[in-house]
Amino acid sequence: MARLHSFSLCPFSRRIRLALAECGHETDLVSVSPWKRDESFLILNPSGALPVLETGGLTVCGAYAITEYLEENGQTEAGEKRLMPEDPAGRAEVRRLISWFDEKFHAEVSGPLAHEKLARRELSAANGGGAPDTTVVRAAIHNIHMHMNYIGYLTERRRWLAGDQLSHADLAAAAHVSVVDYLGDVPWERHEAAKEWYARIKSRPSFRGLLKDRIAGMAPPDSYADLDF
Repeated sequence: MARLHSFSLCPFSRRIRLALAECGHETDLVSVSPWKRDESFLILNPSGALPVLETGGLTVCGAYAITEYLEENGQTEAGEKRLMPEDPAGRAEVRRLISWFDEKFHAEVSGPLAHEKLARRELSAANGGGAPDTTVVRAAIHNIHMHMNYIGYLTERRRWLAGDQLSHADLAAAAHVSVVDYLGDVPWERHEAAKEWYARIKSRPSFRGLLKDRIAGMAPPDSYADLDF
């Protein structure tokens, strides 16, 4: 069985967990702390970045590489189900949106919030640990409105973010949004269209594992696991 080295609130790990589950792959999860040096993990991926997939004698590092590996090879075992369109224009749009969420959303929203509210709890004072920087938190919460508006804009014009079919674009967006949702910082009351899209993807069987994730000493809001939030 394949093994995925991941962290429960790492959005890149979550994206790959969703992709594997959507395509019917059973995978053992190996928990890795992003803030602790683990020599055995560094042997697998010297960059120390998550996630890492071990499968069929191969070690595939990083969400981008794993996504491409699954599309080219791994999903054939799951009845040829794929999360990329067949046409070049559709694939380009999916990749554009993956980049939007993995880079822009992460830089402006999910990354800063996770660092301030989660990472700083785990780090020593000498390494930047301590109470969250409220200025950074406020800026991230301000930034999320533009992204939620964009999700709403897309889903009012398409069934899913990149087109008529669920794709890696939806999984990337949902992975990042779900981390912010765990932290209690998604203003759902102001973004009904985005909420309707998230409710659809949140209700999929692939999402069940994410909704069970818990961080010791940091419980999510009750609505996090509520499908009728």
